[in-house]
Parts: sequence; structure tokens; C-alpha cells
Amino acid sequence: MRRPCAKRSPDGPMHTRIYAALDLGTNNCRLLVAEPSRRGGFKVIDAFSRIIRLGEGVATSRRLSEEAIERTIEALKVCADKMQQHGVERAGLIATEACRLADNAPQFLSRVRRETRLDIKVVSREAEARLAVSGCASLIDADSDLVLVFDIGGGSSELIWLDLARHRRKSRGSPLDRLQAQNCIVAWTSLPTGVVTLAEHYGSRIIDADIFEAMVAHVVALLAPFVAGHGLKQRMVGRRTQLLGTSGTVTTVAGVHLELSHYDRKRIDGFWLNAEQVRAVTARLLASSHAQRVAQPCIGSERAGLVLAGCAILEAVLRAWPCERLRVADRGLREGILATLMAEDGLYGRSRGWARRKRGRW
Repeated sequence: MRRPCAKRSPDGPMHTRIYAALDLGTNNCRLLVAEPSRRGGFKVIDAFSRIIRLGEGVATSRRLSEEAIERTIEALKVCADKMQQHGVERAGLIATEACRLADNAPQFLSRVRRETRLDIKVVSREAEARLAVSGCASLIDADSDLVLVFDIGGGSSELIWLDLARHRRKSRGSPLDRLQAQNCIVAWTSLPTGVVTLAEHYGSRIIDADIFEAMVAHVVALLAPFVAGHGLKQRMVGRRTQLLGTSGTVTTVAGVHLELSHYDRKRIDGFWLNAEQVRAVTARLLASSHAQRVAQPCIGSERAGLVLAGCAILEAVLRAWPCERLRVADRGLREGILATLMAEDGLYGRSRGWARRKRGRW
């Protein structure tokens, strides 16, 4: 799906190029189609999201099931149709943890190419972390000294620590853009657990306080080497620190807290939660039955069995980094992909970091 980009004509304006970003995750298939905006960013012209549960059971079997493959290919056909309808010229198509783990991922992706003509590449955990930072950089508080960006996924969870004070010293106060945010990364880790894998291990329908605490303890233990190895708690003392979460978990928690009658991205993206509000939502969901969680407008049947696993990961993060406030991002990998593609084409700031990679190599 990659074609040469249009060039600026000496006698007229540049032809509008259409870009696409596809994130094939453990639980979701997400697509954005966008065009560059005059302000140096991009304007979304189409989007698609579907829960496909590609990684269902893969943590134990090391294989993508035939049922999951069929669900995913049907979703990818929709994505391919949308890209063709909009005349997409440049695309970044990535797969994450489920395809990193599955022994039959190469065969699956070959079938995807045959049936949809989408050439999806499996990205490393580090690449996924960097793209997530790029995607939500505009929600970083410029006055913060330290920022922890975390992405609670289906099969893995990425955590990225940024030192903005270093950027301010070097940039002399210039604003932080998506690609510059990558240069502020001082440490990152990828935990081999996400909402799907944690729910499969501890259960998804009946979760009491003891089971929930066991999930939290499991994630805290996974986090411990990263926290201790970089002395993050000590470095936070006396510094302005921000937590920025990008995932279905944090957006769901925000939606439940706001008691929305339906999910509203405009109200969620960029919303601030404090730790007490997050824990109040968790307590409310723990006290609910599975049917009651299904009835929550911002949860529904497809997320009801995963939301408490996500809350457990979120609680573990709050214990590791005891910040009072958390900002919610309904954006991430896809936005990071789009920014990188446009930077490669000279349309978004300076081409640096991941934008230095050759086109087509994710």
C-alpha cells in the first residue's frame, strides 16, 4: 500500500497526500486515514476500530487460533477498502504483541497480504513505545520535569520515562513536538502482560478483592526491576511529574468516572483524573457483577471481561509512580505512525529519530 508521494509543483500548490496508519494489536484492530494540515499536523478523514481478540490464548499456545485469524482478516478487509476508497498514498501498517509471540504469525501475515494486499510489519517493543510517545506528545504538560507515558495493551504494556527538563535546556524554551518527544526518552520497558493475558490467567467474569490484589501484585513484581534500576521514585522527589496514559483502560476509567451515556472522545481525550478518582472507579467496578459491567455504556460486552485486568495494571503503575494526577489520551500508536510518515516526507517538523529509517521499515 506504499506508493510514491506527490511532489510540490513549481507552478501550484502541493497535491494533498493521503496517509494511513494501522495498529493491529492483541485485542483491537485500529485504522486512521488522514491528510496533512496547514498547521503542521494532520486532519483525520476516516477511522475504524474493531475488537478482534487476535491474541486470544496466544500466551499459552504460542499460536493464533483459526477463529481469531478469521475475525481479524474480516476487519482488515474493511481497512483495506477504506484505504482504497480514500486513495491512500503512504501507509504504516504495524502488528504488535500477539504477532511477536505467535509462532504462526509469519503464515498469518502472508495470508493477510494475499487476501487484503496489506503488508503489515511486526514492530519491536521499543518501536511500539517510541511511536506511542510520538502519538500523544501534544498532551504532555510543557511545565513538567518528568513524564511517564504508559500504554496498557492487550498482550503487553509499554512504559516510557521522559526527561523534559533536559529538552528545555537544549531547546531554550521551544515547544515539544511529536518527534522531539522521542529524544526526551531516558528509559523504557515493556511488560509481558496486558489486559488479555492478565484476564486469561486470573479470570475475567468473577473477580473479587483478593483476586484483584493478586493481579496488582503480579504487575508490581514485573515493574520492580524497572523502578529500582532507574531510581525513578527518588528522582521524582521535588520534581514536577506527570502521568500520561494511552489505552482503552484509561479512557474507559475516564468514561465511567464522567458517567457518560455513550463514549465521547472529545470529553475523554486530554481529561485529567486524580488517583482518588481512578481508585473510586476501580472500587465501583469491583463491586459490580459481570452483567453490570456489561451494562456500563463505556464498557460493553466486549470489554467487560478485561476492564478489571486493566484497572489492576493501572493500580500497579500508580503504586510505582505515586503521582496525584493522570492525563488520559485517546490517541497513541496510529498518531505516532502518521507523524513519522509525514516527517519522512518533510511535512511534519524535522525528520529525525524513527523518521530517519528507510521508508517501509518499521
